[in-house]
Amino acid sequence: MQEVSVSRTVAAPRQQAWDLYTDHVSWQDWAGLGRVHLDREGDPAPNGSGCVRVITSAGMPVYEEILEFDVPTRMTYSLVKGAMPIRDHLGEVDFSDDGEGTLIEWRARFNSKIPGLGWLLKLVVQRVFNKAMDGFERRLAED
Repeated sequence: MQEVSVSRTVAAPRQQAWDLYTDHVSWQDWAGLGRVHLDREGDPAPNGSGCVRVITSAGMPVYEEILEFDVPTRMTYSLVKGAMPIRDHLGEVDFSDDGEGTLIEWRARFNSKIPGLGWLLKLVVQRVFNKAMDGFERRLAED
């Protein structure tokens, strides 16, 4: 099993950080991952548990289902289908107060569908997480 973890302390209150991060469609404006739309709304609507967000990059969609949505402290999700050669995926994002800012801890565990490529997929996912968090911090600074 591969594990990826990115931690950032951002200069924003927890609720503000949570609201931006869990506004899934807004990812297309700041995460640098491609187009994002909701295939299914969740509870609470639209972004909560049961929501399925679709991230399309280079014409290839990836579907992720929101499993846990504990405002404003924790969200978990799983990759449910798509072009990624990943299986057994679980993503976890925790938000906690850190001084005047918010500590965000984003983790993912997964297995490779292709034997021997786990290490490469881990590097790719780590890079994707860091790129998204860079965009997230820039967007928070604009608000």
